[in-house]
Amino acid sequence: MSLLVVGLSHRSAPVSVLERAALSMDAQIKLLQDTVAAEPAGEAAVLATCNRIELYADVDKFHAGVAELSTLLAQHSGVGLDELTPYLYVHYEDRAVHHLFSVACGLDSMVVGEGQILGQIKDSLARAQDLHTAGRLLNDLFQQALRVGKRAHSETGIDRAGQSLVTFGLEQLAAAADVPAWARGRRALVIGAGSMSSLAAATLARAGVAEVVVANRTFERAERLAQILTEADDNAVTARAVEMSAVPGELTRADVVVSCTGATGLVLTAEAVAQAVEGRTGQPAVAASPDVEPEIPLPTAGAAGDENCPLDLAAVPTGFSVMGEAAVAGMDAATLEQHAAWVAGGTIERPGRRSPEADAELITALAATAATVGRIPERRRPEPPAERPAPFFFLLDLAMPRDIDAAVHRLAGVRLVDIESLAESSADAPMAADVDLVRRIVSDEVAAFGAAQRAAHITPTVVALRTMAADVVAGEIARLDGRLPDLDDRQRGEIRQAVHRVVDKLLHAPTVRVKQLAAEPGGAGYADALRTLFDLDPETVASVSRAVDSTDTKDRPA
Repeated sequence: MSLLVVGLSHRSAPVSVLERAALSMDAQIKLLQDTVAAEPAGEAAVLATCNRIELYADVDKFHAGVAELSTLLAQHSGVGLDELTPYLYVHYEDRAVHHLFSVACGLDSMVVGEGQILGQIKDSLARAQDLHTAGRLLNDLFQQALRVGKRAHSETGIDRAGQSLVTFGLEQLAAAADVPAWARGRRALVIGAGSMSSLAAATLARAGVAEVVVANRTFERAERLAQILTEADDNAVTARAVEMSAVPGELTRADVVVSCTGATGLVLTAEAVAQAVEGRTGQPAVAASPDVEPEIPLPTAGAAGDENCPLDLAAVPTGFSVMGEAAVAGMDAATLEQHAAWVAGGTIERPGRRSPEADAELITALAATAATVGRIPERRRPEPPAERPAPFFFLLDLAMPRDIDAAVHRLAGVRLVDIESLAESSADAPMAADVDLVRRIVSDEVAAFGAAQRAAHITPTVVALRTMAADVVAGEIARLDGRLPDLDDRQRGEIRQAVHRVVDKLLHAPTVRVKQLAAEPGGAGYADALRTLFDLDPETVASVSRAVDSTDTKDRPA
């Protein structure tokens, strides 16, 4: 059996695809059960976060395993396999180990160095243990990933390379301002009471907000979080819990809203936020800038200046200039040349627009392009957006799929930061020098893990060999007892110890050496060699393996 991971993340897929592929808790459970029921897989674990969905499995066939895991991910995510496949990545054996260790250290996170992923890996392992889908390999792998992640954070400054997604999101909300200075005195509404929402509430409380209101579908969990915030020693915040039905009213009071729930649909629509803005300002919410180019009066059939125009003016959509780039979308080269000649001789007044001569030059250039590559693709040419007013309402959406309608960002006075904008903001973030140290730790730990797994692979064979030797010794001692019945107990003990010492000495060097050789890359064949040389019963080796698995530690990850 070999380790295989198939998944997608913010590095391989757009947020829109991740959002659609997000797995509910029920879907994760069903995915695990179906994976271990599938023929190629013997163990399975799912790591699902706001920016990654990964399925880990111990498979006996690579190609069959990739096909089966990809199909299962598509089925349970609800995204068609053909659509999902271009965004999937596959890691196998040592590369799969390297990937998980990198994830555990925060190297593969949207915000490099964030430590929250360790808790998510821990939860993933616990879920697989509860469902009995994690065997020895995945238990060892995930436990070691947790240790590697903790080592990276304790031995390096990887924490300086990035923050938690919550901290990074708040920094984006505050723009260039210091987060505590920006947050001080504001009122916050936190929707959700899970780990991410709790972290957001605690971070806001420490930053100095005046009040935190917690809303959750299970009111008791909201109450518990509000109580924890109130009793914390590191803040002086006022915290209270409300029902989800109270959210619209709380929106009109809040300055900062953080939402992270497990809802499959929108929690806050654009209309709800617009109503909250209107409730705060007393004025209807308006868009910060137009979405399309302002309409320009178009010449109509029979109007002066439209003679010889190749355009069907009645079919030109409103909002486009009949003389600009948008109007010529889809024209072939010959028609473009005709259109350029018409524009050059035109007399239509277009205040604030390019001159007919400039349009004619542009269209001539477009005609040359069309002659080479075909028709000009259709596109809109919006006006530069107007300068947005300073925001007074801040929303942070950390959910996947999203909780807050993306259309909210168009509202004047509103700043929305979500997973998609965080991904864009963090793409070019500088990486600290400590990242190189963490990468070296990961490489060393991958090599050590591989050696330990290869050595463990031969252990059942070595145990079976020693068991066979012990059985041979016991049989010969029994035969000696029959032949020499007059030996006393002391003499029998001396003979028994002498025979055992001889056998142990004969087996010691080869078994130690074979474990060393097996730990090296390509050392898996030594187990087969031992079984062949000593004619070991395969069932005996298998029974030892089962015994090792049954006694293998499966404690909760620390």
